[in-house]
Amino acid sequence: MKTLRKNWLRILTHVGALIPLAWLLWDYWFDHLTVNPIQDITFRTGKPALILLVLSLACTPVNTLFGFKQVLPLRKPLGLYAFMYVCLHFLTFVGLDYGFDWGLLYEAIFEKRYALVGFAAFLILLPLALTSTQGWMRRLGKNWKRLHRWVYLAGLLAVVHYVWLVKSDIREPLLYGAGVVILLCLRLPAVRKAAANFRSRFKKERRARTVIDSV
Repeated sequence: MKTLRKNWLRILTHVGALIPLAWLLWDYWFDHLTVNPIQDITFRTGKPALILLVLSLACTPVNTLFGFKQVLPLRKPLGLYAFMYVCLHFLTFVGLDYGFDWGLLYEAIFEKRYALVGFAAFLILLPLALTSTQGWMRRLGKNWKRLHRWVYLAGLLAVVHYVWLVKSDIREPLLYGAGVVILLCLRLPAVRKAAANFRSRFKKERRARTVIDSV
C-alpha cells in the first residue's frame, strides 16, 4: 500500500498510456471496429501518439510553473509510449494499408504531403527513443540534450501531419499545435526565468499570509 501511494502517478501513467491499445485490441478481437478498420486503427494509434507526446513535453513546464517535481520522471515513459503508438501507426500504414509494397510506399510517402511529414516525424523520434537509456545519456553527454530538443520539431510535424490528414475540420489538430507551441515557448530561458521568479514570489507571499493568519 505504501508503494502504491508513493508511485501512484507513475502507475496511473502506465495504465492510462496502455488503455487505448487495450481498447483497440478488444474492439479488434470482438469485431467492433468501424466499416473501415484500417482507417480506424490508423486514427486510434496516431491520436494517442500525439497526446502522449504532448504530455511528455508538458512535464518540464509543469515543474517550472508549479514546482510539481513528481512529473519529471514521467517524461521518459510518456515519450516511449508515444513512440510505441507511432510505430503501430507507421506499421498500420506500411503493412495493413500498403501491404509492404515498397514501390507503392515510396510513391505514397513522396507524393502525399501528410505521409511525408509523418515519416519525417517518425525518423526524428526513432533516434530519440533509441538513445533514451542512461547508457546513451552518458555516452552523448551534453549532446544528449541537444539531440532530444528535436522532439519539439517532431511534435510540430506530427501536428502538421494531423492537419493535412483530416483536411476538413482542423480545429482539434490546431489545438494540439497550439499546445506544442506554448510548451516550446515555455522552454525559452527568459520565459523559464520569469516563471520561476513568479513561482518564488507566490510561495513567499503564501508563506507570509500563513504566518499572519497564525498570529
